[in-house]
Formats: sequence, C-alpha cells, structure tokens
Amino acid sequence: MKTRQIVKTNDDSSTLFVPELNQHYHSIHGAIQESQHVFIDAGFNFKKDFNPLKIFEAGFGTGLNAFMTMQNARSENLSCEYWAIEKYPLSDQEASHLNYPSLLDSESSTKHFLELHNSSWGELNKMHDFFHLKKIQGDLKEIELPTNYFDLIYYDAFAPSSQADLWTIEVFKKMYDCLKNNGTLVSYCVKGDVRRNMAAAGFKVDKIPGPPGKREMARATAIKPQSDASK
Repeated sequence: MKTRQIVKTNDDSSTLFVPELNQHYHSIHGAIQESQHVFIDAGFNFKKDFNPLKIFEAGFGTGLNAFMTMQNARSENLSCEYWAIEKYPLSDQEASHLNYPSLLDSESSTKHFLELHNSSWGELNKMHDFFHLKKIQGDLKEIELPTNYFDLIYYDAFAPSSQADLWTIEVFKKMYDCLKNNGTLVSYCVKGDVRRNMAAAGFKVDKIPGPPGKREMARATAIKPQSDASK
C-alpha cells in the first residue's frame, strides 16, 4: 500500500490520508459524523428491523464503520453478521493510533476496537453475542460473494477520481447480485455517472441529504424480478 498518514478531521476524529492518491479514508469534515450519517443513520438504522441483519462493507479501511455498527448492534440487541473486504489492511501500529474508541466514549474500549483489526481473516469471528465479523483480504473486483445474501451494503471505496474501476456497472452488478430483494446500498458518493452505473446494474437510486460538508448521498435499492429474488 502507498504511504498513509494519520490526520485529524474537523470533529477531532482521526482518519488516514494517502498523499499519492490525494485521498482521505473519511470526510475531512468529520470521520465519525460521516460514518454516523451515511452508514449508521441511512443504512443500519434504516434496516434494523431485520434481525439478523447481514451487512457487506467495501472496504474495511480503518474499521470505523464496523466498530460503530458493532456498538449499535449491541445497544439494539440486534444480531449482525458483518462481512468486509480490504485489499490493504492497516498495520497494528496504524490501528492503535486511531482515536475512535475514546471519542465514542462507549463500553467498547480500545481493546475491543483493536480486536476487530486483529481478528483472523477469511472466517467468521464472534466479536460478541450480537456481532460476527468476516474480513476478506482481496480485490473487490475479483472476489466471489454469495447471491441474494446481504440486507445492506456499506459502499465506502475511495472516490471515483482515484479508483474509477470500483464504481463501474460491473462492480455494482456484483453488489446487486449479493443483495436480497429490496436490499439497500448506501454510499457517500452521488455523482451522476455513479448513479447511472448503479441504475444500469439494476438499482433504484435515491439521493438523500448528505453528511456535513456534502449536500447529498446515495441510497440505492436492489429491486429484483420475482424469479431472481426467490433463488
């Protein structure tokens, strides 16, 4: 992986910056508030009537989305199976310098946050009674995912300006296929060509209010023909 630097965002939560790509892992307006708005409020809370709730994240990154989801699963007594893919996992040192546990001020200590990063790859790990995590190290374009399996996708890849190959019709078709009928995909990115690619892959795409610093975000629904949905 290219060089990564730990930097502070406007809500005092940390993120990583990749100078060669000129990309941050989270919004500079606030890493925690972006994750709360885009993935927890517009995703997890939108689907929390599903129990168990099956989530796929592209990609795992700093572990912030997984950590906040784990906290919310525990507080809601909601059973959550969480899969995430990451091509370039963080080192133990990088993970240990992220300040999310202290800022979120919850029962989940730094130890529990680091357990997410240290859990084994390629198998389902029980993190607590309400949260099981499966991390996959690999390329999103190349992995195989189960069909009609997930209720919710957190689509958190780097922006199209630096990783255009992760925002194609082909990749969104893979996301569509792994979702159940009426499954939901949420993403911070709502660019016109991205929405068109989502729609071409079969999604019904809605623009909803975005997090601080971003006017809109995308929430897409996988509407499947009855013959496909029943497979």
